[in-house]
Amino acid sequence: MNQMRIAIEINGVLRNTLEKIEQTYQKYMIDKTDGIEDEEFITRKIKHPIDSLELMSHFSFIDDNELYSFLYEDFPMEIFGHSQSSEYNTFIDLNEIYINLRDNHDLLIVSDEMGRSKPASLFFLSKFGCQLEKVKFYSNLTINSMWDEIDVLLTSNPVLLLEHPTDKKVIKYQTGYNKHINTDYSITSLKELESELTKLL
Repeated sequence: MNQMRIAIEINGVLRNTLEKIEQTYQKYMIDKTDGIEDEEFITRKIKHPIDSLELMSHFSFIDDNELYSFLYEDFPMEIFGHSQSSEYNTFIDLNEIYINLRDNHDLLIVSDEMGRSKPASLFFLSKFGCQLEKVKFYSNLTINSMWDEIDVLLTSNPVLLLEHPTDKKVIKYQTGYNKHINTDYSITSLKELESELTKLL
């Protein structure tokens, strides 16, 4: 297998971020404010099924600014630091993949993060004992620099699955919000990554 730079995304692949957003919204925006009117009245509710990453379509926020505050100012550690892993053995499998591949390939963690979600995500990785040495955070403004550093991306994000440089490969980590997207490479569990990588050659 030729040497490759393989990136594994946190959200959706290593971390069940969407479930934690739902739990946090229920706890702090619905249960805690039950019977109390917001300064700007809005009925707080969750629209199921949560089958996309368009959070404004599933959670009642006044506007994008309130959503940003919820995620990155008010509850970043609750959401990004204390999420559960996507699978029971996610990090056992991840560290085993790292040990198996590190001599022949470069492995790194990548994640779309802003502000205080960055240290929260580092806490998340350390909490589960992630052994990978490199973590790269990117945003919409710096996403090109992320692509410059990798050859293969394991992601669940529909946007990245559909819109990526033609010289880069993506592997889909299947979730409820990307099942409608067809890709050449796809896995349902992190355990399948090594065998799927062999198909890239």
